[in-house]
Amino acid sequence: MAAQCVTKVELTVACQNLLDQDIGSKSDPLCVLLMSSSESQWYELGRTEKVQNCLDPKFAKKFVVDYCFEMVQKLKFGIYDIDNKTIDLSDDDFLGELECTLGQIVSSKNLTRPLVLKNKTPAGKGTITISAEEIKDNRVVNFEAEARKLDNKDFFGKSDPYLEFYKLTESGSWQLAHRTEVVKNNLNPTWKPFRIPLQSLCGGDMERSIKVECYDYDDDGSHDLIGSFETTMKRLEEASRTSPAEFECINSKKKQKKKGYKNSGVVSVKLCQVVKEYSFLDYIMGGCQINFTVAVDFTGSNGDPRSPQSLHYISPQGVNEYLTAIWSVGNVIQDYDSDKMFPAFGFGAQIPPSWQVSHEFPLNFNPSNPFCAGIQGVVEAYRVCLPQVKLYGPTNFSPIINHVACFAKQAVQQTTAAQYFVLLIITDGVITDMDETRSAIVNASRLPMSIIIIGVGEADFSAMEFLDGDSGCLRSMSGEAAMRDIVQFVPFRQFQNAPREALAKMVLAEVPAQLVNFFTTMKLNPPNPGPGPNPAGTV
Repeated sequence: MAAQCVTKVELTVACQNLLDQDIGSKSDPLCVLLMSSSESQWYELGRTEKVQNCLDPKFAKKFVVDYCFEMVQKLKFGIYDIDNKTIDLSDDDFLGELECTLGQIVSSKNLTRPLVLKNKTPAGKGTITISAEEIKDNRVVNFEAEARKLDNKDFFGKSDPYLEFYKLTESGSWQLAHRTEVVKNNLNPTWKPFRIPLQSLCGGDMERSIKVECYDYDDDGSHDLIGSFETTMKRLEEASRTSPAEFECINSKKKQKKKGYKNSGVVSVKLCQVVKEYSFLDYIMGGCQINFTVAVDFTGSNGDPRSPQSLHYISPQGVNEYLTAIWSVGNVIQDYDSDKMFPAFGFGAQIPPSWQVSHEFPLNFNPSNPFCAGIQGVVEAYRVCLPQVKLYGPTNFSPIINHVACFAKQAVQQTTAAQYFVLLIITDGVITDMDETRSAIVNASRLPMSIIIIGVGEADFSAMEFLDGDSGCLRSMSGEAAMRDIVQFVPFRQFQNAPREALAKMVLAEVPAQLVNFFTTMKLNPPNPGPGPNPAGTV
């Protein structure tokens, strides 16, 4: 059988004439991308940023998807007006959607279609445009930029500047590649270091024109252009090697009106460094090991395991939701661990012989060797453990997170990307030690570690969704922010009738990017990298 033709495609999304659902302002749109399995089960691939007060948004965040010529890959682009910080979209206003296939987008290159509501009627005059480009270049550009003496666009206070980088497309139009954060009330801003894929910025062509625009941010969405300039990656990189590359911000309208106009400020690019970015497979094939740990909820809210109503009740077919979750995720991830020995723990139960409540007891009751041989060993340990413990409570996550974090902390001392840790927590209820759990996650976000939470049963999982939100919103008890997003929460019931592969795909979707993000940030190479430049150095 011939191998599938797989390549990575970058999708850029823009909308026009969206429905206005806000009173006194405009909608704050976000785009979510869903993909359908063969059984028409939709699962989320990613989301763009929210664009404040805008009915014609150009989203800076791109979607990267695997394109397979031999498969019909159904996609759904949903547009929502975001009015709160929860990850759940059901309480946000729906602005329209488009269902299509990846093949349709790729064959059109730029696909523009009307948005429709859930009942398939037009979503006003709203349209969506999706642009596709094959990713042929795995280099990224690290930037550090600042500006000085920017024009003041505000009557009260000073401008709130941000930068937008645009790529010149083959058709001659400008496409948004990146948007920096806003620096409040500052005419001499320094932006946080950022990175842009070289493909997104110039299509890998160092001579292609790049446009940079500097804006003053306004809450009502009417951002004022301070000025702009054009350059190329070659000029940026060469100029920044010896000293900052400086560019005058020119406002053409102001230049026409004002005699003796010089500029509207100067943007200084202190760092423009092209580096190779290793992929997930580069790390895995280079010798990085994924260490998989399972933690099972044995709190009393699960119900008596002997009762068919209990989530721990093992059916005559030998399954329950806990076992299905272990099998689904474990069967995929066990391939990336060479010895396939997995530590497995329980929490929230009274355990023999003292019958004290424990929140990190080994399923095999052997604290000195909690490892199970393969996923089959984890399943057998769970089956043997279940009748020997008394389900109790409360539901504390922090002990098991801190337990795995101790091992991840030891791995940080290594000089290469040799070890990464994935903790799977399967639970039925609301977290009791939320403050401690938040602090544990913030600490773990600085370590080579990801946390997957699968919620079984019908409990209120809104707290889990908060943990899975933007890392900047997640803070420890001392106020320290998470360095990166390491939590993926999935409610099992959404996949109850879907194939096991669909659950595994959704649960593990974020792990490769989280692994790459950590090792890239720490500038750690695979233990045995293949040929190619060092990502910590210039290309």
